[in-house]
Amino acid sequence: MKTGSGGPGRAGTAPEVLFVCVHNAGRSQMAAALLDMHAAGRVSVRSAGSAPASEINPAVVEVMEELGIDLSKEFPKPLTDDAVMAADVVITMGCGDACPFYPGKRYLDWVVDDPAGQDVDTVRQIRDEIEGRVLGLLAELGGGEPAPGAA
Repeated sequence: MKTGSGGPGRAGTAPEVLFVCVHNAGRSQMAAALLDMHAAGRVSVRSAGSAPASEINPAVVEVMEELGIDLSKEFPKPLTDDAVMAADVVITMGCGDACPFYPGKRYLDWVVDDPAGQDVDTVRQIRDEIEGRVLGLLAELGGGEPAPGAA
C-alpha cells in the first residue's frame, strides 16, 4: 500500500523511516539496521512492533553479525503514534491492520517472509531480500550509493 507524498525529510533534515512488523524481533530490526548502515547518517531510522516480543530472534542476530552489524544490544520496541507521526516513510512488514494510518504519510508494505521459527539459511535469504529493498529505498530517498565499506 502506497500513499501520501512523504518524500525526503523536511527541509534541511534527513528523511525519517520507520520499519514496523508485529514483534519487532526480525524483519523490521534487520531493515532498520541495514538502512542505518548503508545510509551512514543520511537517513534517520527507527523500528517498532505492533506486539513487541521479549527479545530479538537469535537467528536474526546471527545473520546480521555476518555483515558486521551487532544487534545483541537491540530490543523490540512498541509502536507508538508519535513514531508514526514523526516518520516521512512508514514501511510495514506483515503487521496488517495493527499499524496506525495517518493521512499524508507515505506507506509501503513490504511482503517479506517472517524469520520466526526459520533456520539460519532461510533467515539469511530473508536478510538478503530486505537488503535489496533497503538499497532501492535509499536510492529513492536520494541517499545515493551505500556508504563506503557498507556494501
